[in-house]
This record gives sequence, structure tokens and C-alpha cells, in this order.
Amino acid sequence: MSKASEAADRLVAARDGGPAVAWRDILSSDRAGAYAIQDATLARIGPLGGWKVGASSPDAEPVCAPLPASGLLASGARLGPEFRLRGVEVEVALRVGRALAADDATLPDRELASAFDAYPAIEVVETRLKDWTDSAALAQLADLQSHGALLIGTAAAVSPASIDLRAVEADLKIGEAISRRTIGGNPAGDIWRLLRWLVRHCADRNVPLLPGQLVTTGSCTGMVFAEAGSSARARLVGLGEVAVDF
Repeated sequence: MSKASEAADRLVAARDGGPAVAWRDILSSDRAGAYAIQDATLARIGPLGGWKVGASSPDAEPVCAPLPASGLLASGARLGPEFRLRGVEVEVALRVGRALAADDATLPDRELASAFDAYPAIEVVETRLKDWTDSAALAQLADLQSHGALLIGTAAAVSPASIDLRAVEADLKIGEAISRRTIGGNPAGDIWRLLRWLVRHCADRNVPLLPGQLVTTGSCTGMVFAEAGSSARARLVGLGEVAVDF
């Protein structure tokens, strides 16, 4: 059994209620190793429903993780006690309208944008690592970049070509105590740089982007932690509203 398979077995067992995984036990030496663990994990819990992609700055190399279809949920869904971390991030999501090959990464912004529709989304961050706070970035990447669930609102009327992450206005409220408003809070900057990278990456990984898949593009608000029993309500100006209950 390969190291990726062994790591995936541990992560899937943790998803199913087993013990959390020590991050050093799944740590790979590079991103290729972390992506191999992602692939092995998805092979056990699939099918593939989409991708999350993001970057820590406008110049940083993006990172990504596949999204299991079982975790793509309509706005307002209620998540159970298996969600223990409950990190909430408000994001711009895109639904793929046609199959995208590596050559599509060379299209001008407007032509690439025509392959997508836009949606407001909340990503719920969850972990299978018992020492997540102190864990290495590559271990989190292997654990599907700490993905828990993606809540999706209704399709936005705005043209995806007009979306500029540097100007997106986001409002998030969790219960009565937490309120956050940001403008241009996503550190990645250019959404189409992210998508071009992801199109190439998925083609190289032999899992090209397909119609109906969702791509979420990183947090516009940073991560905010919700208490059990609370509700999170978010609004992306021009895109719409999305919510999740815990």
C-alpha cells in the first residue's frame, strides 16, 4: 500500500467518526504528495463535485482541493454535530458551464468568464487533524485543504466577467454577536488568474473541469468560527445571499 493510500485511509476513518489524525502522520514532502493523498481520499468518498482554489497573495502560486459532491449543499442546510471546527468563510463560487481543457487557460478574461455562472457561497472549514492549529500547510492541503462543506445560494444575475475579488463587498453575521464586513478581502486578487491555474492543474491531473461542477475561489471575509447551535448569514453585494445552520 502506498503512503498516499495509507494517509487517505486514516483521513477517511476520521471522517467516519474515528480518531483524528496526527498531521505528521500524513505529511508529504511536497505538493505533489499532498495532491496524491487528495486523489486517494476522493477515490474513497467521491464522486467529485467541484474544486476549491485560492492563493495567499496576488503573486503566490495557488493551491486547490477537490470537493466531494456529498458536501455541496443548498443554502440554509443544517449541519450536525460532526462539524466540530465550524470555520465559516464567505466566498464567490462559479459553476462550470462547459468542459474546459488546458487550451482554455489561454483565453482572454471575458471569454473564459463566459464558461461560468456566479453564485454566493459559504465554505465550512473542518479538519480531520487532531492538531490542526499547529499543523503544516502540506498536511492541511492533503486533508482536502480543510474542506467541510460548501453552501450555495441561487445563481447571481451579475456577469462573471465583472467580478473583481479586489472589490467584492461581503457581509457576514453569525448569531447575534458576530458581524463582519469586508471589501476586497480575498487575498488572491485576480479571480481569472486562479481559474487559469486551476484549468491547467486539472488538465494535468487528468480530471478536467466539467459542466455542473462548482469552483469556489477563497475567502472574502477570512475565517470566523461559529458556535454549535448558531446560524451564519452572508451577503455578497451584487451576487446574493447564502446561509448555514449548525
